[in-house]
Amino acid sequence: MFLAKVVGKVVATTKNEGLNGKKILIVAPIDMDGNISGNEFVSIDSVGAGIGDQILVTKGSVSTYAFDNKNIPVDSAIVAIIDVIEKN
Repeated sequence: MFLAKVVGKVVATTKNEGLNGKKILIVAPIDMDGNISGNEFVSIDSVGAGIGDQILVTKGSVSTYAFDNKNIPVDSAIVAIIDVIEKN
């Protein structure tokens, strides 16, 4: 898992049936200071995130665990909205 920020959204009227009712968001990795540190990619929202939110993202086949239906085509999932990042 890693830190990211929601920077946009994708609207897709026609999509795989398993993705119906799920938000498709564009996210970018961030560093501990909240600065974007990588390229954007698409992630499926499981927690109600929105543009500007700092989030926790998972990638790979484990991303399906964030949803009831494990047979949906998901390679990245938003699994938490971050309230605070504390560092030493």
